[in-house]
Amino acid sequence: HRRLRSVLDVRKQMVGIMDRYKHDIVSCGMRNYDPVRRSLCAGFFRHAAKRDPQEGYKTLVEGTPVFIHPSSALFGKNPEWIVYHKLVMTSKEYMHDATVVEARWLVEVAPTFFKVADANHISKRKRNERLEPLFNKFEKPGEWRISRVRKPRRAKQTFG
Repeated sequence: HRRLRSVLDVRKQMVGIMDRYKHDIVSCGMRNYDPVRRSLCAGFFRHAAKRDPQEGYKTLVEGTPVFIHPSSALFGKNPEWIVYHKLVMTSKEYMHDATVVEARWLVEVAPTFFKVADANHISKRKRNERLEPLFNKFEKPGEWRISRVRKPRRAKQTFG
């Protein structure tokens, strides 16, 4: 009930803004919600988050780990990119009012804030994070192993 009232208030505000600037109110159609999602992306680009391979999401601005709230329609779907309205801290930091967006939209709506990374260039930080195999003189170059293998020591023998 509370959410529906909130939706009606937002719609009333949007109709007022459209009237003030003399824009036509046009439906986005039955299935094409991309214009609405793009407009939310344009308004909330600073609240963008990318899915983290370890757990949940990370905000793009601060790198804070956040999660989709269990009451959200997106819970369990794990989209790659999300914009959200607010964060709520309970046992974890949860995103409320989240919407799925495309990464390219962030670059389009906020080109001074986001840019497309060069696929041929890697940052110094990422270069330092790259895994390298440990050197093993008994294996072929570039051969992988988990860690150094310790050779068992001989027990010291004392002679009499």
